Amino acid sequence: MSAMPSPSHLRTRPVAVGHWRAFLAVARHLNFRAAADELALTQSAVSRQIQALEDEVGVPLFLRHTRAVELTGAGVQLHRAVAPALDRLDAAVRQVRQMAGRRSVAIATWASFASMWLIPRMEEFQCAHPDIDIRIDTSDSVVDLDTADVDLALRWATPGGSAPGAERLFGEQLAVVASPWLLKSMPPVRQPADVARFALIEAGDAHRQPYFDWITWGRWFEANGLGGLQPQRWLYLNYAQQIAQAALAGQGLALARMPLVAQSLAAGDLVEVLPGHRLDAPLAYWLVMGPRSGERPEVQAFRAWLLLQAEATRAAVGEPD
Repeated sequence: MSAMPSPSHLRTRPVAVGHWRAFLAVARHLNFRAAADELALTQSAVSRQIQALEDEVGVPLFLRHTRAVELTGAGVQLHRAVAPALDRLDAAVRQVRQMAGRRSVAIATWASFASMWLIPRMEEFQCAHPDIDIRIDTSDSVVDLDTADVDLALRWATPGGSAPGAERLFGEQLAVVASPWLLKSMPPVRQPADVARFALIEAGDAHRQPYFDWITWGRWFEANGLGGLQPQRWLYLNYAQQIAQAALAGQGLALARMPLVAQSLAAGDLVEVLPGHRLDAPLAYWLVMGPRSGERPEVQAFRAWLLLQAEATRAAVGEPD
């Protein structure tokens, strides 16, 4: 074996993947001949790859005995790092091969909207387009469609805060909602001040986020001349989905975003309390297309379906076209 280079002369260039595959095969079998059979190479070719790898790394990776091969300490360390890395690489290649030629649409939105509005409606699109794969990425951060691997985004913003070219899906209306069995267990709610008999459910971070003040009970109180009202107690939660779940569980009255609870209201799982006292907000839901995606037929099909769903939502909440 040739001498290993000194630390000051160690190479820094990346090691060829083929060398690592030879290394893993020898480490797996602890035998050069068996590794060669696995890789469909000659034993001398495998030996040369291992020698080249050791030259690149700068230390011996195997101890060669007369009838056996043993990993050195450095070999064990590299094996722990390389084996899972190549497994992940092989898995990614398999996934890419499986996806090759398949039609797909990637959507970015935030978790509550995906859970409460988009996913419950997805079955209709999937039945109409069984050959189109859907990927939904959820994040509270705004995705840059110029760089992200996403075809379209569904966003919530003021008219002035929407992206150029965005299509408005529907506006925002807030309504007081509750579970029907909670309402049966309490005196009837006939006027806005009656909500004080209940626990009121609200977004805990609403006052720390831009424009979130529009969806608070404080705004609703002001709109109904109840500026100093305090309820029996408050229940603060972080997400619209949690607020709706708490209302469904009968834990209080929620000031819910109508587009997100329209299906629960239609099914009777939630009941709108004081329907004549909805609160309009200057926020709206928007569809933004990625700059490289709009011409693909599968993306066009998903956009058309989204616009139809938005039209149905506007009708369900009583928003004029």
